[in-house]
Amino acid sequence: MRRTCRPMPSPGRLALGLSLAFTALAAPLPALAQGLPPGVMGQMLQSADPATLAAIANAMGNTGGSGTSLPAMPLAVPTASPNPAQPVPVDGAAPSVAPGNTAASGQYVANAVSPVFGAQLFTGAFARAGAAHFNPDYVIIPGDQVVLRLWGAFQYAQVQTVDPQGNVFLPNIGPIHLAGVRNQDLQRVITGAAAGTFRSNVYVYASLAEAQPVRVFVGGFVRRPGLYDGTSMDGLLHYLDAAGGIDPDRGTFIDVEVKRGEQVRAHVNLYQFLFRGVMPPLPLADGDVIFVGPRQQTVTVLGLANNANVFEFPRNAHPTTADVALLAGPQPVATHMRITRATGPIRNVDYRPLGEAGALPVGNGDTIEFTSDQKNGTITVRIEGEHESRQEYVLPYGAHLGDLLRQIRFSERSDATSIQLFRQSVKDRQKTMLDASLHSLEQAALTARSGTNDESQLRHNEADLILQWIDRARKVQPLGQVVIGQGPARDDLLLENGDLLRVPTRDGLVLVSGEVLFPNAVAWQAGLDATSYVERAGGFTQKSAARRIVVAHADGSFEEVAAQSRAVRSGDDLLVLPRIDTKSRQILKDMTQILYQIAVSAKVVLGL
Repeated sequence: MRRTCRPMPSPGRLALGLSLAFTALAAPLPALAQGLPPGVMGQMLQSADPATLAAIANAMGNTGGSGTSLPAMPLAVPTASPNPAQPVPVDGAAPSVAPGNTAASGQYVANAVSPVFGAQLFTGAFARAGAAHFNPDYVIIPGDQVVLRLWGAFQYAQVQTVDPQGNVFLPNIGPIHLAGVRNQDLQRVITGAAAGTFRSNVYVYASLAEAQPVRVFVGGFVRRPGLYDGTSMDGLLHYLDAAGGIDPDRGTFIDVEVKRGEQVRAHVNLYQFLFRGVMPPLPLADGDVIFVGPRQQTVTVLGLANNANVFEFPRNAHPTTADVALLAGPQPVATHMRITRATGPIRNVDYRPLGEAGALPVGNGDTIEFTSDQKNGTITVRIEGEHESRQEYVLPYGAHLGDLLRQIRFSERSDATSIQLFRQSVKDRQKTMLDASLHSLEQAALTARSGTNDESQLRHNEADLILQWIDRARKVQPLGQVVIGQGPARDDLLLENGDLLRVPTRDGLVLVSGEVLFPNAVAWQAGLDATSYVERAGGFTQKSAARRIVVAHADGSFEEVAAQSRAVRSGDDLLVLPRIDTKSRQILKDMTQILYQIAVSAKVVLGL
């Protein structure tokens, strides 16, 4: 199967691209910051941001040292001639491996979520065929197709294939040797050959039209070893991706071999591509082998790191905590490092501040977790509602509610006796308890036994309704309100960072909601009982239980009142709970309890 490619870009765009490429290649490699001890990552990374390295070095406590830059490991180490060899014929058809099939899709998904650094490269993006693009540094080999056009005093237009000797033949000019010529030099070589025959009035255009179709073996520790079709323009990542990627549990990402026959043409370190975006130009020929060897040393990084993954180091290397920090990038909030040693029969744990960690040695299989061990100094509390003070206060850690209340200036409309406190930790606990109750109710509804077929069908229908109600209940978000009461107990309450204090307004209203015909706010009137407020909201619905009324007071306290109770105060919320009809007394009890729980924690009456 042959794949055609577009002609090469215009000379102007090509010159610009080459200029940028050569500028990047010619740029000097920055040295590491002073004080970072030389480690093994210098053999794996040729370049890094000096400011980043300096920050990491200072965080690790390495303020002294020789200040030498880390030695560079070659991106790809060629061991054979750079001139491409002749294509190696391979007998038999290549197996059809579609990257989009079910098995491959599952492997790509597994790669995307793998904790191994580099596995996310292989998600099918490189294996998908896209718009053809020729690298200016691509070296022409036999089998490539070249578009040749001559006009003026001599007319000629033809697409020619580079023959096994590496030549193309032009009438009146003769054979022109193109094997080994770079793509960017193609126009110059053809123009020079034509100038030897035609002195003037003959113009030449030449471009690469089609790369040679090749079959490349992908073996070793990859997910789907095999023989894969492509072209000589397709790179290493294309074939690795087509094979499902490197097996993250067994394969190496830092030493991928490219072989031609018995010779190893290059050793490719994919960390160079991941950290620096550099991939060596390696034109592949028919019969080439991409071999992924076994995984080498690994160190797992967890916790507060920008790049928490499983990292690989050379087998004969001696990595340190500084090397791991260089790869993982601890977050600014990280203050300590926990090292779990996996070597030997005894498991040891070392816990140190980053400033004292230095360049501790780490071994194969060790785990490093970056943690935050910060002490609380101050907290912030926000004030909302009816008051004349500022909106946020900064208080020392351990401050009490009374300390804050003495700083608040209340207005004439403030209800200072009904201060409301909302806390995130309480909200989280309320949500956890609600979810646990809903889970128990769900299990009870799904496991209820039936004695007859009719009862079984009835319970099935009831279970469907209960499950729908549970789904709605799970979406309810508690308020996290704390009932703070009055007097000394209120003033001695400890504040937490992020607390929200709300000062209610004396509005003279009672909010009636739940199972009433027209939920609404009703003006408070002294002497009215709960039923009177319900009647002013249209009365009870058919689902309501006339005697199940909960009053939420403005200070966050709740109480269940009788229909004739006169305990309703200005600013209260009156919640009418629904009647629950079910055949199971236990489920009735559970649902009633959850209804109260939702009403108290979120001030919401969830109907059936």
